[in-house]
Amino acid sequence: MAIEQITMPQLGESVTEGTIEKWLVKPGDEVKKYDTLAEVQTDKVTAELPSSFAGKIIELIANEGDTIAVGEVVCKVEIEGRAAEGKTEASSPAETKNEESASDQSMKKRYSPAVVRMASEHGIDLNMVEGSGTSGRITRKDIQKIIDSGEMPATKPNPEVEAKPVATPEQPKVQAEPVPVKEEKTYEPTATGDIEIPVSGVRRAIAKNMVNSTQEIPHAWLMMEADVTNLVNYRDSIKGDFKKREGYNITYFAFFVKAVSQALKEFPMMNSQWQGDKIIQKKDINLSIAVATEDALFVPVIKNADDKSVKGIAKEIHELASKVRAGKLKSDDMKGGTFTVNNTGAFGSVQSMGIINHPQAAILQIESIVKRPVIMEGGMFAARDMVNLCLSIDHRILDGLVSGKFLSRVKELLEGYSKDTMSIY
Repeated sequence: MAIEQITMPQLGESVTEGTIEKWLVKPGDEVKKYDTLAEVQTDKVTAELPSSFAGKIIELIANEGDTIAVGEVVCKVEIEGRAAEGKTEASSPAETKNEESASDQSMKKRYSPAVVRMASEHGIDLNMVEGSGTSGRITRKDIQKIIDSGEMPATKPNPEVEAKPVATPEQPKVQAEPVPVKEEKTYEPTATGDIEIPVSGVRRAIAKNMVNSTQEIPHAWLMMEADVTNLVNYRDSIKGDFKKREGYNITYFAFFVKAVSQALKEFPMMNSQWQGDKIIQKKDINLSIAVATEDALFVPVIKNADDKSVKGIAKEIHELASKVRAGKLKSDDMKGGTFTVNNTGAFGSVQSMGIINHPQAAILQIESIVKRPVIMEGGMFAARDMVNLCLSIDHRILDGLVSGKFLSRVKELLEGYSKDTMSIY
């Protein structure tokens, strides 16, 4: 028999850790290769953790709720028919005991990034904490329990060192530097009737990503309005037949995504990323689109959107949204986004300022299409379908000149779409 270790995989670009949301197996279970072991949440996607081996689960190293760095061991599997490497003869009981003891001590010292972060924020010495996890491992629940109690664990004396008076020469007195006291976060107390809602792994990941974006990226904003009356008339005239023929809707959003992808080809600087001492102008135009569920927001990616027709884009929007709402979105569906288009108009919004999806350079908010009286040529009034286009940019990469030209081009394309100027195929 041999013991193999399952580690936390990298579930997306720039992903460094994942949270075990739910174990789907327990010690003693037999698994096949590629069987799903657990549901894992990252700041980008909810994914499945597959088994790399066929065998029997003998130990779950990580607990539900633990945040584990990529490459760290999460569980162990016993494999049949393979000799354990490095073992040429049976270990004695004493050796086995020593190995188990060493393993336990090793596990106690293996802290997840979330545990280290929480302990650091609240001034908790991890050496003083008794872990409740596997082999005495300290979990986030252990740290949260200490925080909630308000009592820090007492320092334990070292039994191996006996305090003895030692004669030392008198040293000159030195004025001690004041130690800065870390300010603790305080929250409003819960009042009668208030409802406490635990922060889910998805919500925590979204919060972390939004904080990182707003703290690192200097945001700037532009807005233009576009007259999309001809586009609205065109889409409304074909939507019924399209749904019968294709089986899914042709949405306004598909036309907007098409216009953005075309404008990005003409203004490639908008399709860039900040990387410290250089800016990377991306070749592929991969558009992230925001899809919301009841309690979370996901940003799947339409790959090479500039190569697709309006019909092809509409199909991908439908398929990606269906995956999100069915909980079947994969990590590959979230990778490689270079620019984000957000359909805020679906909620009735008419003006908003989006937070950029790091490390992209911009995000475009497509607001509601509303009928408004507009002064036409010759001074006449007419009811027109108008939409606001709200652009957030990373001011390290982009300035008002190129951003304004890009947004003007998107407006121009949208105002030119009609049954006489374009085909959806």
